[in-house]
Formats: sequence, C-alpha cells, structure tokens
Amino acid sequence: MSYIPRLKTKYIEEIHPQLLKQFEFKSPMQVPKLLKIALNQGLGDAITDKKLIDGGITEMSLIAGQKAVATKSKKDISNFKLRKGMPIGVRVTLRQNQMYEFLDRLVSVSIPRIRDFRGINDKGFDGRGNYTLGITEQIVFPEIVIDKVNKINGLDVTFVTSAKNDTEAIALLKAFGLPFKNQK
Repeated sequence: MSYIPRLKTKYIEEIHPQLLKQFEFKSPMQVPKLLKIALNQGLGDAITDKKLIDGGITEMSLIAGQKAVATKSKKDISNFKLRKGMPIGVRVTLRQNQMYEFLDRLVSVSIPRIRDFRGINDKGFDGRGNYTLGITEQIVFPEIVIDKVNKINGLDVTFVTSAKNDTEAIALLKAFGLPFKNQK
C-alpha cells in the first residue's frame, strides 16, 4: 500500500461529497478540485547580487519539498539595469501528493506562525476559481533556519482549482482549512 496524504483522503471522503451536496452538481465530475499549487518569489535585488538567486532556490526547494527553478527576465529594461535572460525570481509548481503535503503544512504549521494574523484576505480570487495568497516573510515556514537567511523575502502561493467561479473555489479552500476572514 502506497502512502496517501491526509488532505487527499479528506478530500475524497469528506470535501467531495460535501461540495456535491452543497452546490447540487448533476455529476461528481463537476465538483471542483485542487489542480496545482504554484509558489513564486520575485527577487528583483538579484540584478546586483547574484547570490540571492542561489539562496532563493535553496529556500524555495526546502519550503516546497521539490527543486525550484530560477525565472529569467523576458526583455531589457534600462531603468532597472535589467537585461533579457537575467535571473530575477524563483518558482516551483506542486501537483498530486506534494501539493497536498504542502497545503497541509501551510494550513497547520506556517499560517499560524504569521505575526498579527487575523485570517487571510478573500480578495485574491481571479474570477475563474483560482486564488493567490501573498506571504510577506519566508521565515514563517519551519523548514527555513532563521540564522541562515540573508534577506527576508515574501512569496506568492497560487491555488489553481477546477472551480468555475469564486464561490465554488472559496468553498473548496475553506473545506481544506484555509482561514479566510470576512466570511460567514
């Protein structure tokens, strides 16, 4: 028997039937599901300090549990001393079991470690059922050793769902345990 993440089991056994009943879908295939989680960190200061990209890749790989890659600029912008092809950020996309494991760690460990936390903002939806959450400090993740951090950076966590609208996506993400504020 292979390993199945806790939240994947929860989705199959609890969340899927709950959403099927709540939205009165005609087919179980219409029920929204989490497709992938994309992590992105913009490191604009990497133009002057090349070591920031290496540190960003290491930290993002630790956070995600899989290898991160550097993102490169698409065009020249002279005002920012930016040339095409220069590394300016780090990203990683999680799917399947890694996605559920990351979501579990995010909800149960990392979000409670955010200072002055009063719930995550519900304004990050794009209208098509996807949600982006901004985290201001990467040190809320327990995998990051504070003593080894050169510079505190933020990162974006994007949840890509199969939901057709924001209402379905909010219901799905709340069922997974994301603590939204301003919600009934």
